[in-house]
Amino acid sequence: MNSYDIAVLAGDGIGPEVVEATLAVLRKVDARHSLGLGFTELRAGAFAYRDTGTDLSDEVFDRARKADAILLGAMGWPGIRHADGTELAPQITLRQRLDLFGGVRPIRAIPGVPLPLVDPRAAKIDFVILRESTEGLFFSKDKGVVTRDQAEETLRMTRGTSLRLARMAFDLAGQRARRLGRSGRVTLVDKANVFRAFAWLRQIFQEVAVDYPEVRHDAAYVDAMALDLIRRPWDFDLLPTENMFGDILSDLAAGLIGGMGFAPSADLGEGHAVFQPSHGTAPDIAGKGKANPTATILSAAMMLEWLAMRDAGDAMAEAAQEIRAAVDAAFSEGLRTADIGGTSGTAEATRAVLSALR
Repeated sequence: MNSYDIAVLAGDGIGPEVVEATLAVLRKVDARHSLGLGFTELRAGAFAYRDTGTDLSDEVFDRARKADAILLGAMGWPGIRHADGTELAPQITLRQRLDLFGGVRPIRAIPGVPLPLVDPRAAKIDFVILRESTEGLFFSKDKGVVTRDQAEETLRMTRGTSLRLARMAFDLAGQRARRLGRSGRVTLVDKANVFRAFAWLRQIFQEVAVDYPEVRHDAAYVDAMALDLIRRPWDFDLLPTENMFGDILSDLAAGLIGGMGFAPSADLGEGHAVFQPSHGTAPDIAGKGKANPTATILSAAMMLEWLAMRDAGDAMAEAAQEIRAAVDAAFSEGLRTADIGGTSGTAEATRAVLSALR
């Protein structure tokens, strides 16, 4: 039996709580399907920085880099910061050092979860934000210049990474079209009416679109997209965008489906991948057993799918689908976590998903 090494970085705040819940789900599908999953727990994050002076040691990074996949909880803590006032973000360091350029943020309405939009079409929300995760304005992380009278950060995009992002967008749109039985559509989100860099990015996507005639292609300005994600989110499919725009729109989009506790993510490169919930460490509820583990559990399902695509076998994909179906069933049958006005905590939510894995 093959063995797949999963590096587990639980992190800070609610990170360890939601990761523990997710490992329970993974161990159940592992036992059922004989997936051969092995978990190596590693320490990184703000509290690691407080205790050791580094938030992501070379030893931890090297061990994670050698793993088949990385499962991450959440990292950072408001009271633990760099001397310049910025928060610790080893998850961003992982993206940059492992060249994880494709941040996949699925936004899907889960049956039974109350939605803020009253339009009945909201129940059919199912689109993906594809956030470029290594360049854009985040290129300037730790490089900004600050003087008494001026602060300056630099946005940078490269042709190579932009081409890879475009191809990933069209490939994902094609895959979704086949799975959902509908035509694929890529809508580039930019600010090409003001910035030359985004006009240039549009040209790259237009070049790549020629190779995908079966996928529709258009573009929208980021401010207009922020409006339309509230007005008609059910009209969109695959939304690639620059790093900072993707960071902001991902949070807005999560609000459409119940909040950050329902928003999984994957940061993909050509040889490595990190899977984590889109939410942060939630210091206000950390250690209280109230955290919603759904986003992390769904991120783990994405991890199994990614492993399946890398020749780990159909059982991985089947297990991923079973996890998603179990989450849907749990909420359809009445599970209500605290973040959507219910009383179920982390443990009860985990039990409900495990019970639905029948």
